[in-house]
Amino acid sequence: MGAKKNFVIDTNVILHDYNCLKNFQENDIYLPIVVLEELDKFKKGNEQINFNAREFVRELDLITDDNLFTKGAPLGEGLGRLFVVAGMVDSPRVRDSFPERIPDHQILSVADWLSTQKPKMKTILVTKDVNLRMKARSIGLLCEDYINDKVINVDIFEKSNEVFEGIEPALIDRIYSSKEGLDINEFDFKDIIRPNECFVLKSDRSSVLARYNPFTHSICRVNKTKNYGIEPRNAEQSFAFEVLNDPNIKLVALTGKAGTGKTLLALAAALGKLTDYKQILLARPIVALSNKDLGFLPGDANEKVAPYMQPLFDNLNVIKHQFATNSSEVKRLEDMQKSEQLVIEALAFIRGRSLSETYCIIDEAQNLTPHEIKTIITRAGEGTKMVFTGDIQQIDQPYLDSQSNGLVYMIDRMREQNLFAHVNLVKGERSQLSELASNLM
Repeated sequence: MGAKKNFVIDTNVILHDYNCLKNFQENDIYLPIVVLEELDKFKKGNEQINFNAREFVRELDLITDDNLFTKGAPLGEGLGRLFVVAGMVDSPRVRDSFPERIPDHQILSVADWLSTQKPKMKTILVTKDVNLRMKARSIGLLCEDYINDKVINVDIFEKSNEVFEGIEPALIDRIYSSKEGLDINEFDFKDIIRPNECFVLKSDRSSVLARYNPFTHSICRVNKTKNYGIEPRNAEQSFAFEVLNDPNIKLVALTGKAGTGKTLLALAAALGKLTDYKQILLARPIVALSNKDLGFLPGDANEKVAPYMQPLFDNLNVIKHQFATNSSEVKRLEDMQKSEQLVIEALAFIRGRSLSETYCIIDEAQNLTPHEIKTIITRAGEGTKMVFTGDIQQIDQPYLDSQSNGLVYMIDRMREQNLFAHVNLVKGERSQLSELASNLM
C-alpha cells in the first residue's frame, strides 16, 4: 500500500460511474462545489447520464454529515474521506494561465490550492476530459484518467478468428462425420481455447469451421445456416450465427467495423428463433450530436428519437427485401411489429423493465459505460438472450474510448464464462466502397 493521496474529481467521472467514490481505496476525495452545480444541470432527463447524476446525488445524501465541508465524511471501511470544497478558491497559477472563469478552471484551481495546502501528500486531478488533463499538465499539476474500468489488452478486436494449421486429416474427417463433435482433449490447443470460441481447423488437404462447446466439452462443426432469408457470406458470419442460434449461450458480443453485418445477423438470428421467445427487442443508445440534449429537437418523444432508430429499421427492411412483398414472411414481420412482438426503440425507454423470454439486441453498445451495460444485463429474466453489437473504433460519447467503453469491458470480464460468446467480424460485406472507407479513412 503506497502513501495516501488526495484526489480531486471532475464531473465527467461521476457521470461515467456514479459509484466512483468507492474506487479510490484509502485515499481522500475532494469535490469542488462547481462539480455539484454541474451535476445539477444533468439531473433532468431519461438518458443514462441523467440517471447517473441522480444516483450520485442520492449516494451523496447517504454519506453527508456535518463534517463534509471541514473534516470530511468517512466513505466506509478501508476507504478514505470525502470533502466538498465550497466557495471559490484562488490559485494565481491557474488565474495567470487560464483567466476565464469557467467550471474547468475552477476545478483546476481546487487541485492547485489543495496541492499547496497539503504539500506532503500527492494531489491528483481525475478527469476523463483530455483537454483538461493537458491544461493541468501545462501548469505542473498531477492528473490522470479514471481507469477503474479500463481494459488493457484490446488486440482481440484487430483480428478475426483463430486458424489452427497442421491438424491431422483424420480428425477433420471425424468432425465432419460426428454430430456431437470430438472431445476437446483430442486437440493440442485445448488449454488456450475459450468457451464458445470459433475457429478454423486446417489439414494439408481439408479444413472445417469449428467451435468449442463448453457444455459438452467438445469441438463441433459449425454449419453454414440461413436465418430468415439471410445467409452468411464468410466464415466469421457463420460463427456469428452459430453462437446467436445456440440457446445455451445467454450473452453474445458481436464486434466489428461498419458494414460487417453485426446488427443484421443478430436480427436475422432472433427472427429465426422466434418460437423460443415471447418478444424480440432491438434497441440502441441515443448519443445526441455534440452532446446536445434531445429536448431541443421538435416533436414528441418518438419523433425525436426516430432519426437515431432509422438504421435499425433499415436492417429490418433488408430482411423484408429477401422475400416477395406479399409473402407470408413479410406479413408475419408486419404483424409482429403491430402486436409488439418485435419492438425497435431507444435504449432509454427500456430502463426499469424486467426482460423475460426476450431476445434482446443492443446495438451501438460501444457508446455505453461499463455500468450501463451491467444495468442492462441484470435486467435479464428467465429465458432471455442478450446480444450486444458495436464498433469500438466508432465511439460517439466524449468520455469513452476503445479501452473504457462498456462493450470492451463486458467482453474482458465475461470471456471465460460458458454462457458467453464473442465473435469479432473483420470482413466488410456491405460493399467494396464501404470496406475501402472503413480501412482507409
